[in-house]
Amino acid sequence: MQPEYNKTDIFRMKVMKFGGTSVGSVPSILSLKKIVEAEAERGPVVVVVSALDGITDKLIAMAHVAQQGSEEWRNDYEAIVYRHHQMIDAIITDESRRAAVLWKVDALFDQLQSICTGVFLIHDLSKKTEDAIVSYGERLSSNIVAGLIDGGMRMNSRDFIRTEKKNGKHVLDAELTTKLVREVWKSNEVPSGAVGRAIPVVPGFIARDRDSHETTNLGRGGSDYTAAIIAAALDADVLEIWTDVDGFMTADPKVIQSAYTINELSYVEAMELCNFGAKVVYPPTIYPVCIKHIPIRVKNTFNPEHPGTLIKDKIDDDLKPIKGISSIKGTTLITVTGLSMVGVIGVNRRIFTTLADRGISVFMVSQASSENSTSIGVRDEDADAAVEVLNEEFAKEIETGAMFPMQAESGLATIAIVGENMKHTPGIAGKLFGTLGRSGISVIACAQGASETNISFVVEGRFLRKSLNVLHDSFFLSEYKVLNLFICGIGTVGGMLLEQIRTQQQILMQKKRLKLNVVGISDVDNFVLDREGIDLNNYEKILRAGYPANTEHMRDEIVKMNIFNSVFVDCTASRQIATLYQTFLEHNISVVAANKIAASSDYDSYVKLRQTARDRGVYYRYETNVGAGLPIIGTINDLCNSGDKILKIEAILSGTLNFIFNEISADVPFSETVRRAKEQRYSEPDPRIDLSGTDVIRKLVILTREAGYKVEQDDVEKHLFVPNDFFEGSLDDFWRRLPELDADFEARRKVLEAEGKRWRFVATMEAGGDHQSTVKTSVALKEVPSTHPFYPLEGSNNIVLLTTERYREYPMLIQGYGAGAAVTAAGVFANIMSIANI
Repeated sequence: MQPEYNKTDIFRMKVMKFGGTSVGSVPSILSLKKIVEAEAERGPVVVVVSALDGITDKLIAMAHVAQQGSEEWRNDYEAIVYRHHQMIDAIITDESRRAAVLWKVDALFDQLQSICTGVFLIHDLSKKTEDAIVSYGERLSSNIVAGLIDGGMRMNSRDFIRTEKKNGKHVLDAELTTKLVREVWKSNEVPSGAVGRAIPVVPGFIARDRDSHETTNLGRGGSDYTAAIIAAALDADVLEIWTDVDGFMTADPKVIQSAYTINELSYVEAMELCNFGAKVVYPPTIYPVCIKHIPIRVKNTFNPEHPGTLIKDKIDDDLKPIKGISSIKGTTLITVTGLSMVGVIGVNRRIFTTLADRGISVFMVSQASSENSTSIGVRDEDADAAVEVLNEEFAKEIETGAMFPMQAESGLATIAIVGENMKHTPGIAGKLFGTLGRSGISVIACAQGASETNISFVVEGRFLRKSLNVLHDSFFLSEYKVLNLFICGIGTVGGMLLEQIRTQQQILMQKKRLKLNVVGISDVDNFVLDREGIDLNNYEKILRAGYPANTEHMRDEIVKMNIFNSVFVDCTASRQIATLYQTFLEHNISVVAANKIAASSDYDSYVKLRQTARDRGVYYRYETNVGAGLPIIGTINDLCNSGDKILKIEAILSGTLNFIFNEISADVPFSETVRRAKEQRYSEPDPRIDLSGTDVIRKLVILTREAGYKVEQDDVEKHLFVPNDFFEGSLDDFWRRLPELDADFEARRKVLEAEGKRWRFVATMEAGGDHQSTVKTSVALKEVPSTHPFYPLEGSNNIVLLTTERYREYPMLIQGYGAGAAVTAAGVFANIMSIANI
């Protein structure tokens, strides 16, 4: 009778498992040697290794080629031999040690060749034979590693890892395996692994059937499982999984650049992340060590100094409700539905039994409380078989109409947010679905267990990247918040904006944890898009190599990018660009516009843009449409939202016209002031837009609408100062004729100067008697006395007087720079930041 095991009879040890990438290249396997030998200096270790990276798949492929009777299998075999020989020659420099390893490895290759020759001759590949062939991957790699490390001694895992056959599959015989592991390690024939003694090297994955003694394996991820079994049987201090990543990440770093390593996870959190696509650790690995309270540390062979991720029972001082996000691509959702399901016991049992009998795994279940439908998530490759067997199982009910044929929707993705602290944090689910909704992402199905450790949901596959990014950003898993910007127009305002963003990017990253990622830039000739971000130090060169400018093409490509937290920034004066806003808002892309055409267009379009933004949970900002960087629109909004009523607006809204009428003098005629405004970039490229009052009319219309009144541009009374015929013909004609007005302006200016007055082009809005709906608007060149607030207005400044129910006796005054690229760009930047800070 075998004596009862006593854990004090053997040394406590560390079990170190190295995956395929850790033994798959010369640099990685030499790193393994250094890691193991250093660790053995500190205490006993056991090393478990996988096959060289990619070899398992090559062995399976070679076996099937041989089964088909193709001589090509010999080429595959020679390639596998060559790779192992090449590895040995590169890493083992001692001739006698290298010869010993080659002798063992070549003996294994002789056996492998004999088996494959038999398969080739009889054209038959049984499960037993395939298991035998696949086992050579770990048998070869373990001999190489044992020969490489000082003190390495290869052990045969088939001597102590036992499986039994259940339902046609080989599963671990845990009780017998634990007993054999302990016996082998206690026997005098096997070194303990203590300091200065031999280091056991165990091939992972492979096992032996307890009855037939045939070679079997532990299935996918079997090397992790082997290491966990040994660690649990020996009550090891820790199980280390060495791989090619620094540990568990908050999300897939290939999708989310800001993903980072999670320092600590509970066993439950790690299991949930593994089950939903995080391929760091094979899920069954966790169970043997979990029940023995043995921690798992995941580390990177290529970056051994990194602390990695520690998985243990309980995480101390854990404040984050969400630890990580994982996903499964290629999801098919199958819905079983019918009135006969309501209140009937056993329907779900039949669903899952039927699928289990066919070996189809279900990774998510969602059922309506009415019980008339159950949706199950399976992988795309299992979808057709699942639909077929379920239709067969419920054929009678479908025939009578009590149930409907199975409905399958493919091309989906399943996402899970994981964290044990979710159960202590109210509102997680609400925040989750709200965040997705604001990003235009519909949830097709969802599931959450009572443990509240995992919320799983299904979305369209095309929204996977966007979903992961927006959730990672929203739940503060990212080290910084990301705002993705499309900048349209790089003229005076757009170019200045890009420069302001460039100089602030690092500051915002450091102080605000905000990343402004410019993913698109366009001008009149080209546009360029890059979801990873455009280098603003070199954007002009990059832009020249972009797509030819085409508004519809640019719109379609931006929408197709489907990028999260995105903002389209319009720094043009283009009517065509303004027509894109509606599409962008409908696709959950916020809009910031210096371009005032959209907000001053027909009233119904203006209302629709604002309503769409509200409905889609995105933002339409256009503060710089009036007053450049002055807080005019925002102030009016604040007054109205707080219950005040705007009764009257008097404003000088054209920095260009104010500049012109401040510059005009006996020495500077009217035509020269217009030219100076153009040269100093106060006016539009075509100053007729400013002189016609069109720009001021648009601004007045916008302010009137923001004040709560319905108005169109045609409703504004116009009292202009330049004859209409000057606006006809070409721009060259305009510049040629403009001096014709100088004499008249000078004569009038002298009279004005004598009276102590100045010209100001004033926009006025005044509410009617009921001031609830009627309103009168006008623009006109007015003569203002020295006592008027508008009289001392200098340069290109703007000024606005707001008379409201609260500010009736003393109107509110807003004054400052109302034109210029720098202040306008700064206003646009402020709008962008207002979205970032929400």
